[in-house]
Amino acid sequence: MAKEVVSRKENYSLWYNNLVTKADLAENSAVRGCMVIKPYGYAIWEKMQGTLDKMFKDTGHVNAYFPLFIPKSFFSREASHVDGFAKECAVVTHYRLKNDPDGNGVIVDQEAKLDEELVVRPTSETIIWNTYKSWIQSYRDLPILCNQWANVVRWEMRTRLFLRTAEFLWQEGHTAHATQQEAIDEAEKMIHVYADFVQNWMGVPVIIGKKSESERFAGAVDTYAIEALMQDGKALQAGTSHFLGQNFAKAFDVQFANKDGKLDYVWATSWGVSTRLMGALIMAHSDDNGLILPPKLAPIHVVIIPIYKGEEELNLLRSQSKILKKKMEERGIIVKIDDRDNVRSGFKFAEYELKGVPVRLAIGPRDYQNGTVEVARRDTLEKQTVLQEGIADYVSNLLEEIQVNIFKKALKFREENTHKVDTYEEFKKKIEEGGFILAHWDGTSETEVKVKEETKATIRCIPLDMPEEAGVCMVTGKPSKQRVIFARSY
Repeated sequence: MAKEVVSRKENYSLWYNNLVTKADLAENSAVRGCMVIKPYGYAIWEKMQGTLDKMFKDTGHVNAYFPLFIPKSFFSREASHVDGFAKECAVVTHYRLKNDPDGNGVIVDQEAKLDEELVVRPTSETIIWNTYKSWIQSYRDLPILCNQWANVVRWEMRTRLFLRTAEFLWQEGHTAHATQQEAIDEAEKMIHVYADFVQNWMGVPVIIGKKSESERFAGAVDTYAIEALMQDGKALQAGTSHFLGQNFAKAFDVQFANKDGKLDYVWATSWGVSTRLMGALIMAHSDDNGLILPPKLAPIHVVIIPIYKGEEELNLLRSQSKILKKKMEERGIIVKIDDRDNVRSGFKFAEYELKGVPVRLAIGPRDYQNGTVEVARRDTLEKQTVLQEGIADYVSNLLEEIQVNIFKKALKFREENTHKVDTYEEFKKKIEEGGFILAHWDGTSETEVKVKEETKATIRCIPLDMPEEAGVCMVTGKPSKQRVIFARSY
């Protein structure tokens, strides 16, 4: 194999790190806790970004950009918000300038303390709502449906590439509305947009639900989330959408004249997904040979590898490969020909398995004579010899089949690892096996804290589409109207 990867069973954490680095997705940087996203990894993120950006614009949103630096005093205006981010903030306290104050060619190194410290953006609610104050006077100025693509900094002690880094890339939507119901509808709409993307593009099944009070975003009235199950049985929060009520409007005094001419505070939402989705993509699908990428997000759909002896055969097969490439590209398929002469074909096969390229075509002299090509699909590793004639249709259909199959496999895994439990003793045993556990909860933070302290499991969400079911809390025996999802998580 081109680059060996440890097996999932042997060491899941190391397996993940192997895939990220050896498949050339990302690497650690010289700055502690920060990563370098390499070209192949960034190509996947660009596809995610492009798809989501279109989905946002199709739902009426527009892009804007707000400052990286936020006055520290802004955070103190919303009490729960400052409490939620106080331990994660990176703060700029001083500036340094080199200048020539007297104009005599003598360079002076000046350093001074800032009049007000600046927080490096961990999230943008405060700076955006301070801005919206000047944008909004009347109900006619609403709604405002803004999104920004940006980087954020949240100081992390323990980091993992893509999953948790001090700096990461994301998008954050921030919307302003005239009524409470409009804002709630917006928050619910966007969590369903995220679910659509994660399931139909990433091929990862998710559960949509509300967060418990203790798991809500700092400053939110309600937080909606999509939760996915990774192959090691841990949950990963793949996206969130927050109904912020009037909290930030009141903190920054953002009022508007409603249709009756009376002043009212604006209703708000915020919502976001980040490069953490890259981690979800890797952990949900990949195997011990490397990445398995859904075709909709793969930077390369098909790699063609000529198998030859000597320059004459290489030139012949290279020409035929270009013909096949052109036919597939006419169908919108992204094709790469790997005709390097300094590595063996076996090395190339392993390399593209590691990188998760959905389809591999191998063509040798006999294939050329017979008008055939060997097709290998990455998701199942199955191989088949097919005619070169009609190859574009064949591969196009195969890519669609792979996309569906990847999702079905992940859904089957989740179903097999989702369990109902009714007693706390049973819960303690099941949580060691991993997976989603559906259990009754009495709705109190005390019970939630007890479960977390004793088992390291948290309430991932209260599912939106799960019917009410009368029962009793597995811990306290108090009445419960609905099961919630518990799991250990990233």
